[in-house]
Amino acid sequence: MTVLALGLSGCSASDIPAMISIPEPVTKQGELMHSLWQGSWVAAWCVGGITWGLIIWAVIAYRKRSNEAPVQTRYNMPIEIMYTVIPFFILAVLFFYTQRDESRITAVSAHPQNTINVVAFRWDWTFNYIDQNVYDVGTPAQLPTLYLPVNESVKFTLTSPDVIHSFWVPAFLFKMDVIPGKTNQFELTPTKIGTYPGRCAELCGVDHSRMLFQVKVVSLADYEQHIADLKVAGQVGLLNTGRVSDQAGGNKQGYTTLGGTS
Repeated sequence: MTVLALGLSGCSASDIPAMISIPEPVTKQGELMHSLWQGSWVAAWCVGGITWGLIIWAVIAYRKRSNEAPVQTRYNMPIEIMYTVIPFFILAVLFFYTQRDESRITAVSAHPQNTINVVAFRWDWTFNYIDQNVYDVGTPAQLPTLYLPVNESVKFTLTSPDVIHSFWVPAFLFKMDVIPGKTNQFELTPTKIGTYPGRCAELCGVDHSRMLFQVKVVSLADYEQHIADLKVAGQVGLLNTGRVSDQAGGNKQGYTTLGGTS
């Protein structure tokens, strides 16, 4: 069953440790997610410890000492109130911190330093660097690579021309669905230079497991050099699919934004 679950999700056995634990965050928003995850586990262990303590105490204190049946109590109002109030308090605290951190994590500023359109299609990725009017696209045989400048805010807009996909970079501690006909968006600020694997996290078809990509967080100079290399390679313009022939010549026609088609 475990092997089947891993296969359907596009994961391998090497992914199991990452599924059980949580990576160190490499974005400012990821630090919030990491803190929320740790706090949730602390709360879970406290509740579990108290629950197991009460169970063990009841087993020892009220273990059977004779053949007589114990006194049967229909209602105990203090206990009933405790069973109601304590779970409500726990849920209220978890809801507060979850809602607070979710609002911060999904917040999008009015003027991000960079804007990138991620196009997910069967079965690969296109990365449109909106401000520079260049694109990058890969194949399952040659993984596409998304370049991000370190310590600069990046607004992502997610679009799909076919079916639902999901943009996921585990090291970012964040993923979001890519839905045809709808533009989702979020903002991240990478804080650590490095190369991080990404993948589609939504079962989208026969080659779902091959929808892989890389993210390289680099210095601003290296980022600008990559943009220059794309221009030299003739990858100018913005693609709304993974097929370069659909859109060439450096124009933006057909690129879907929140306001429609530009």
